[in-house]
Amino acid sequence: MSEAVHPDQVRISDADRQAVADRLRAAHGDGYLDLAEFDERVAEVWRMRTRGDLARATRDLPAPRKQRPADGLIFSASPGGVAMRILSIIWLCITAAAAAGWAVIALLTELSPLWFLVLSAPTGAVLGSLWLAGVGRARRGTR
Repeated sequence: MSEAVHPDQVRISDADRQAVADRLRAAHGDGYLDLAEFDERVAEVWRMRTRGDLARATRDLPAPRKQRPADGLIFSASPGGVAMRILSIIWLCITAAAAAGWAVIALLTELSPLWFLVLSAPTGAVLGSLWLAGVGRARRGTR
């Protein structure tokens, strides 16, 4: 018969070591470890062999904070989301400049101050249509 191995004695992989090293890096970034202690613990982690050893490396640290989703309120963190964010910022800047310019012209002449919409509305409609079609939005299951 084979003897059962205690969970603390189970061997670890490099991925397990990397996960603990990442947790130590986060603890260092949050100010729980100074650089010397961080370096010492990470070097020690890469020499460890079992789950019990790994548990000792982070035993005195607070539980890791939950990470916020990378997606923004409107656009995802995907390449499409980044492109939509940039295009939207450009559109907002052009619209603001056109509105300011037409406001000055409307004050000096009898033209309607809403003429800037001739430039702004079509491009805004295209961006809105792309967003409604799902370009740059987070998928439902990822939020």
